[in-house]
Amino acid sequence: MKSLLKFITCGSVDDGKSTLIGHILYDAKLLYADQEKALELDSKVGSREGAIDYSLLLDGLMAEREQGITIDVAYRYFTTDNRSFIVADTPGHEEYTRNMAVGASFADLAIILVDAKQGVLIQTRRHVRICSLMGIRHFVFAINKMDLIHYDESRFKTIESEIQELTQELSLESIKIIPLSATEGDNLTKKSTNIPWYEGESLLTYLEDINISDTHEEGFYMPVQRVCRPNHTFRGFQGQIESGSIETGDEIITLPSNEKALIKSIHITDKKVETASKGNPVTIQLDREVDVSKGCVLMKGANLETSKLLSAAILWMDDSELNIGKDYIVKLGTKMLPGVVTDIKYKIDVNNGEHLPASLLKKNEIALCDITLSEKIVTDKFDSHKTLGELILIDRITNMTAACGVIEDIIDSQEEKAAFRYKELRARGDIFEEFYYNLNVSSLSKYKSVLKTYTVGDEIPVKGDSYSYPEDFDILQLSDKVAIRVRNKKIFQMIPITDYIYSGFPVTDACGFAIRAYSEDEVNDFIREYSETDENKKLGFSQKWLSFETYRRVAFNNNFWVI
Repeated sequence: MKSLLKFITCGSVDDGKSTLIGHILYDAKLLYADQEKALELDSKVGSREGAIDYSLLLDGLMAEREQGITIDVAYRYFTTDNRSFIVADTPGHEEYTRNMAVGASFADLAIILVDAKQGVLIQTRRHVRICSLMGIRHFVFAINKMDLIHYDESRFKTIESEIQELTQELSLESIKIIPLSATEGDNLTKKSTNIPWYEGESLLTYLEDINISDTHEEGFYMPVQRVCRPNHTFRGFQGQIESGSIETGDEIITLPSNEKALIKSIHITDKKVETASKGNPVTIQLDREVDVSKGCVLMKGANLETSKLLSAAILWMDDSELNIGKDYIVKLGTKMLPGVVTDIKYKIDVNNGEHLPASLLKKNEIALCDITLSEKIVTDKFDSHKTLGELILIDRITNMTAACGVIEDIIDSQEEKAAFRYKELRARGDIFEEFYYNLNVSSLSKYKSVLKTYTVGDEIPVKGDSYSYPEDFDILQLSDKVAIRVRNKKIFQMIPITDYIYSGFPVTDACGFAIRAYSEDEVNDFIREYSETDENKKLGFSQKWLSFETYRRVAFNNNFWVI
């Protein structure tokens, strides 16, 4: 069976992307007779004075042919004696960068076209960054239009140096630089006699021979796409295996419920099989009932994580700006859930890679952002497990894809609410979270604008949109058994709850709710009752002892989703 290579062509407007692929298909005799005839007839009324316009094979829209530019992504399948290919020809115009990013998301290799007359442009750099962001590890830099500079070797060497600098800047793993002419066919399917100083192979030969080895992903995992219940005796979990292999009898773990079960049967379409591996769409039946639904993950030895706080490098693709605090629907794996962009750590200058401070993002900008989800989700870094490390942000009003990106870091579930830390003491808390009433959807929203860990000596923000604490008060984190004394807006002391003695200052819990205790005896009763109260009776305990409205209120806003 022939191996398959999925690749993308990208570059600036009029760099010759469509012409390059069209000419390869034509020269390699990969067209049907009627396609070849239609191409020759269409070219007679084209822009090349009757010469064959190879771009017409891919620019299928009337608007594309009229403007002479690619607008939509054109996918083509072809096969040679040595390999099968799927190519995505993508737009070069900045306006259609989102289309180009869609094409890059499926590819193993990118052909970056560079105009020999213009060299490496800002749009070239943007496309390389986006391809790298989308996980592409193999790049071919096609220095096109060599015929227009009379096949000048010195000019090629200059561009080659520019590309080498870009390669080092982005730490690209695998590159090939080929001088060629898409219109004249030089170095496309066979070596060109016009470029005798180039000692490498032609573009098609390189594509046929290159070894695309996937980054090894640890273990087996399968995001659940659907739960299948054809009758009361069968419950199967359907999805595509993204890594590893399984066989009947294997023990797997379900996430996020973290239950263990044995594989009772494996089905591919309507056939029962004993084993299945990466790429197989399967239905898996387990030997017992488990808490699994769409968006959950079955895994074996994959070392996956669950978290609700992610740092992701994203490409912003929406016409409207991204502002900190705006909410979106986040799609990650087979799961969709609400999320908020809580911070833009920095945006990346596409020209030189510099990290720039930013409070908002505009269309086609790339940035590293923090995203807080409404609940914990099974995920991992993109470099470790690709499918669970890539995401998109969907505008919940227009339902348009606003951004795509990859996960760079995950905040450990035990650390995500560590609001206070001192030596061995750690106390989680939501004391600085804001409460908003969303006027658009008539619902209450809870939003964390910052995630910072405070220690002894740090000044804390005692006033926010929806909270106002005294400058002197005590915080009791009962579940972590820590007491924090705040004096003059600074953390004065952090001690074990067993060492805490009430001293007359107001007392709150870790959520910022006032504790209705105004003496040492009452505070001791509060602490004792908490330790003696069962989890299912905590509601009555909270209603007795806690007051929301003393230091908190609900602010009005129209930009937040319930999280």
